[in-house]
Amino acid sequence: MQIYGLKNCDACRKALKSLPQAQLLDVRVDGVPTEVMQAAFAQFDEALLNTRSTTWRGLSEGERGSAPLDLIAQHPALMKRPLIVDGGQMFLGWTKDVQAVLLGA
Repeated sequence: MQIYGLKNCDACRKALKSLPQAQLLDVRVDGVPTEVMQAAFAQFDEALLNTRSTTWRGLSEGERGSAPLDLIAQHPALMKRPLIVDGGQMFLGWTKDVQAVLLGA
């Protein structure tokens, strides 16, 4: 199981603590493989882009109009976190629904 996120992100840290078998991959340092990002975008579409982030608010209107995958490639912190990959399944965020599936709660 892999968690794509940021090492200083609260949601990512909570997910990692609850899923000790998972490996955290920092998107700023390690990046996200193209095939993983494309599969995530196919599943989550625009939800993959975190439009509530400080990074998003710092972008110009012109930059915001770019394709979501291009924006995330240029600014990894724009990806909603965590992106959890478990075999063939993907989960976005650390919501109660995601926790229920992954923790069996």
